[in-house]
Order: sequence, then structure tokens, then C-alpha cells
Amino acid sequence: MNKIVSRQPIWQKVRPFVTVFDPMLSLILFILFLFAMVTQYSASLDFDGRMQDQFRNFAVAFLVMWVVANVTPQTLMKVAVPLYLGGVILLLGVALFGDISKGARRWLDLGFIRIQPSEIMKIAMPLMLAWFFQQRENISNWRDFGVASVLLAVPAVLILKQPDLGTALLVLGAGFFVIFFAGLSWKVMGGMVFTFIAALPLFWSLMHDYQRQRVLTLLDPTKDPLGKGFHIIQSTVAVGSGGMTGKGFLKGTQTHLEFIPEKTTDFIFAVLAEEFGLLGCLFLLTLYTFLIFRGLAIASNAPNLFTRLLAGAMALIFFTYAFVNIGMVSGILPVVGVPLPLMSYGGTALVTLGMGAGILMSIQNTKKLVPS
Repeated sequence: MNKIVSRQPIWQKVRPFVTVFDPMLSLILFILFLFAMVTQYSASLDFDGRMQDQFRNFAVAFLVMWVVANVTPQTLMKVAVPLYLGGVILLLGVALFGDISKGARRWLDLGFIRIQPSEIMKIAMPLMLAWFFQQRENISNWRDFGVASVLLAVPAVLILKQPDLGTALLVLGAGFFVIFFAGLSWKVMGGMVFTFIAALPLFWSLMHDYQRQRVLTLLDPTKDPLGKGFHIIQSTVAVGSGGMTGKGFLKGTQTHLEFIPEKTTDFIFAVLAEEFGLLGCLFLLTLYTFLIFRGLAIASNAPNLFTRLLAGAMALIFFTYAFVNIGMVSGILPVVGVPLPLMSYGGTALVTLGMGAGILMSIQNTKKLVPS
């Protein structure tokens, strides 16, 4: 007698791996991807193969996002401490044995691979602090915030010593958001701001010469218009010349006459502003706003303290990237080499942000499985 073998439809086999994608977050990311590729096409006309490379970078970031989205928050909690400790050890390795390139010691050659450990801390830092406060849930006091501050300061100082101010700011921001969401009082925050202002002379004395020059250039870029001030002057000219609707796609004069420096990476916002104008900038800022608010909505509905703190930090990482990059391109912040999230050319930042989006989707997917 023949046995009837019931085969599971292919969709039912694939469905668990597809439903990890949060529909709203995925839609926002897809629109950002399209907008980024359009802008990147104009910016990279003079760079053969750059569009193909960027498409590959997006594909890798998407794969990383999908893999992380399939990882449960419980697993993320388990790897938080080893990832943080491993990252700090690698940063110490960079300080002792790292490769020097363009006056900075940021890379570590492990023989079979060359890595930049500071990038690991962008994710490891919020993971570690979220784990720490989860262990101290309902019993946190000022001492715990002090310990958390030390955990944040150690890698930040090591990254600053490389020196890499941009990455240090991103790591500090990611960690600070976790501490803030954990219940840091406004009084303490006010005290921190006051302390920071009072310590500015000390920070100035510890800064490298090129970092001081960046601050001075920010205050008055016209003092060296063909040297240190060239980046800021040309980028602000491009941003301002776009007007309301821009000069049109592929018609940016600052862009295509090679006045905008690093136009495919750190200064791609100037390309966007020149060719798409204020309306194009507002469209991008609206997408970022929706992305951040979706992340915060996921955080507010997360099932436990660890996932709430982690999701909140991941959402605001996008804010930090965008705020610092647009600020430096617009001439209100020093040039620190922070890319525009999901818009700038490059694979490292895309992979990091892909991991962040994947973590948000993992938390949202887990929330669906928790009975209300």
C-alpha cells in the first residue's frame, strides 16, 4: 500500500526566515537605498566601478542585517560581554602593534585578516551596557551609572588615542544613549554638561595639532581658503547653491567640476543638496526621522530592559551618524570623517548600520512571540 507523503509548501519553509523583516522598517530602508543609489550615481560619475562596488556593499549589509535579524535577543545578550572584552583587547592590540597609516594607528593585522577594532565597539558598546543594566534591573543606583561610564570611557579613550575622533564620538553616543534610557537623571546630565564645558581647556591641551586646526577652521574657514578651509567652504557653497529645488540631477556644478572633496563619502550630502535642493534634503531628513521613530517604537514595545535599551540605542545611532555628518558638511561642526548613514560610499559603515537594523528587527520579531 502506497504511503501518502505530505510535502510542506516551499513558502511555509521559507516564511520564518522572511517574516523577520519588519515591514515598515524594511520599506524605509528600501527607499533610502534607492535614494542613495541615485545620489551616488551622480557623485561617482568620475569613478569607474564605484556604483558596482556600492551595490555590492549594500548586498553585504543586507545579508548581515538578515543574519542578525534571525538571531534572538537572548543570544545577543550572551555574546555582549565576550564581544566587548574582545573589542577592548583588540583596541589594546592596535595601540601596541597596530599599523600606522596617514599618521593614525587604527588597523590591526592578524595575519589572515586586517581589521579596524574600533568599528566593533559601535555595536559592542550598547550591547555591553544594555546587558549591564539588565543585570542591575530595579536596583540601579548612582554607582552603577559610574561603572557604566567607566565601561564606556575605556574604549572611547583607546579610540581617541589612535586618533579617530569621528568613531570615538559614535561609540560615545551609542553608549550614552543606553545610559540615558537606563534612567540617568536630568540633574546628572546638567552636571556632565557643566563639567564638559569646564574641562574644555584640558581637552584643548590634549588634542592633536590637526584636531585643533579643524576647530579653528570651523570658526573661520576663510583664513585658509585653499588649504584647511577648502572642504568647508566648497561644501557650504554647494549646499547653498541648490536653492529650493536644486540644479537638477547630474547638473551640480560644484559636484562635477570637482570642487566638492570626498563627494562620494563624507560630503555626499553636499551633492544631494546641490542637485535636489532643500526639498531633497527635507525628503532625506524625513526618511531618517521615520527610521528613528520606528526604532524608538520598537524599543518602547520591547519585552525587557535589555531589548528596550538596545533598541533605543540602535535607533539613535542613525541619528548620531546623520547629525554629525550633516553638521560638518554644513559648517556647524568640525570635519571628523563620519559618513552619512546609508548614503555615503563604503562598506564598513553600511555593515555596522545593517547590524543595527538587524538588531531592531530581531527585537521586534521577538516581541511578536511574547504573549501580551
